[in-house]
Parts: sequence; C-alpha cells; structure tokens
Amino acid sequence: MKKRIIFIILALFLVLGIIAGIKVLQIRTMIEHSGSFAPPPETVSSAEVKQQTWETTVRSVGSLEAVQGVMVASEVAGKVTEIAFAPGAMVRAGDLLLQLDIKTEKAQLRAAEATVSLAKINMDRIAEVLADGSVSPSEYDTSEANYKEAMAQADTIRAAIDKKTIRAPFAGRLGIRLVNLGQIVSEGEPIVTLQNLDPIFVNFHLPQQELPRVKKGYPVRLTSDVMPGQTVTGVITSISPEIERSTRNFGLQATVANSQELLHPGMFVEVAVVLPEKENILVIPATSVLYAPYGDSVFVIEENGAEKKGKAGKVLRQQFVRLGERRGDFAAVVSGLKAGETVVSTGVFKLRNGQSVVIDNSLNPEFKLAPQPVNQ
Repeated sequence: MKKRIIFIILALFLVLGIIAGIKVLQIRTMIEHSGSFAPPPETVSSAEVKQQTWETTVRSVGSLEAVQGVMVASEVAGKVTEIAFAPGAMVRAGDLLLQLDIKTEKAQLRAAEATVSLAKINMDRIAEVLADGSVSPSEYDTSEANYKEAMAQADTIRAAIDKKTIRAPFAGRLGIRLVNLGQIVSEGEPIVTLQNLDPIFVNFHLPQQELPRVKKGYPVRLTSDVMPGQTVTGVITSISPEIERSTRNFGLQATVANSQELLHPGMFVEVAVVLPEKENILVIPATSVLYAPYGDSVFVIEENGAEKKGKAGKVLRQQFVRLGERRGDFAAVVSGLKAGETVVSTGVFKLRNGQSVVIDNSLNPEFKLAPQPVNQ
C-alpha cells in the first residue's frame, strides 16, 4: 500500500515537471519571438519644408467712425407739424427732415415785410427831395436807419423760421426716427441720426516701437466677422503725434472706401498695416508641430538606414524647432529645419522617435495661407 502511494506521488511530480518544462519552453519561445517582432509601419501624411516670401504686416484691432456723423436735434422748442423723411433713407444736403409749427412766425414775417416796404418807400421819397433842400440830411439818415431796422427785424423772423425748419446738414444715411407727429419737442431734443458711411474712418493703436515703421499713405486691410471671406482696403491718413502715457501706444486713423456700406460706425474690425519690406522664411503646416512645455518639435521623415540591406523604408526623427509668426494654415520656422526636408503634416501626437512609417497623402488636407472655411 505504501509502495503504491509513493509511486503515485512520483508520477504526479513527473507530470508536473513535464508541464513546467513545456511552459518554460513556450515562454522562452515567446520572449525570443517578441524580441525579433517589428510592429507594422504607421501610415502618415507628409509636407515639404518650403521657402516662401511673406509680406510684413503689423496687426491691431480698430473701431469704425463715420467721416461725418451727427445726431440731428432741434435748436428751439416747438410742435412737430411735418416729418419729411423715412427712417434709414439716404438724403442729400439741404433736404427737409422735420418742420415745427411756424404759423406765428409767418404772421410776424408778413407784418415785418410790410414795415420794410413802408420804410423803403419813405426812404426813397426823402431821397428824391433831399437834393432840393426840402429836407435835411438828418431826416434822410433817420429814414435809412428805419429801413435797415425793419430789414433786420424781418431777417430775425426768417432766422426763427429756419431754425424750426430742420434740414440735413450733409448727405448721408438716416437712422431711427426719435420723434412723432404732433409731439412737442424741447430745445436740443434728438430727432434722428445722420451718418455719412462712404468713406469711413477706422481708428486703431499700435505699440510705440512700431512708430518708426509706419507712415502716412501705407495701405491697411480690414477684416470682420460681419463680412466673412472679404477684405476691405484703405490707407493711413493720420498718425497721432502723442504717445499715450498709460499704454505707451500711439493712435492711427485710416480712411476706407465703403460703397457697399458693409461697415458701420461703432463696429470693431481687425486691422493689418502692410509694410513695404518683404520677408523670406521657411514654412510648414501648423498641424506638423507637436507643442510641449519643454519645446516645440516636428517629425522629420528620413530614409531607413537598413535600405542598403534590401529593407527599404522610412523612419521618423523628432526635431525640436523654434517657431515664428503663424499665418493661416502655416507656421514660420526660425531654426531647426532646412528647405526641402519632409515632415509629418498631421496626427503627430501619436508618433514617436525612430518609428517606421509609410507615406500616404491621398487624404492630406490642402494648406492655405488665407483659408476661408465654409460655415456648416
């Protein structure tokens, strides 16, 4: 009985030893296989490092202001008897906008004109007999003074009528009507805004270090979210001689054509001052850059060193770069790359240094210096 138990125990140990040996062989084979295993190459899109000539610009944010703009108001109090304009309409200089009650002034003017006529007749009669000596020169002087006084009184009434007859001071577009027919308006009460929109001013500021670079007559380009995909051009017409103490900025004013009236006073726009000098720089797609706190880098695509052994392929080399200005879909490279090198253009966050890759540009996006994305 004891011999049988010992035999069974030995058989169990033998079986366990065989199983352990098999497992050791399997693990060793897996380790050897994993050491020689090469992951398949990653498919990437590529872009060439190119040299481009960029114009030099200085950018700012500006505010639009009408070349001529005013809130039309009443100089005197009175009752509105006629509204001669439509809100939002274009008017010419001198067009009637609003009429206040002038019945009293008209009656006073008729009386004043009668007084002027009588004074003129008396002056002419005295002038006829003055040469005969029938009247003294002082009587003629008195009649002449009476005539001029009557004329002045009539002119005063006409001026009062003109103040109650409100006309457009210049050509432009009207705003929203602020008075109603029959309303009693007080002195200085606003009636309607009047703005001359073509041309239009844009006021903006630049840092003081830009003062030597900008001159009157330099072109400017305006863009705004109210006119997507469009650019309006103008020229600098005024530069402030004073630097603001609080910001160390100086003010500029440009005049911009606005025949389509897309721009309105009070709007803000992005302003780019175009400088005469050009700049030759290296550019890559902005999506090629792997941004990191310790430095920005790109992945340069190079030929695999094993190509001589018949294993042709491409590998990645992570290259740190120093970037400059960014425009559109491109970023300027100050140092770290050379013209003609090839870099990965998209999906750089999933790559690593020394990784094997295959280039496929069939789905590569089109990179533009001034992209115009479509609203979906």
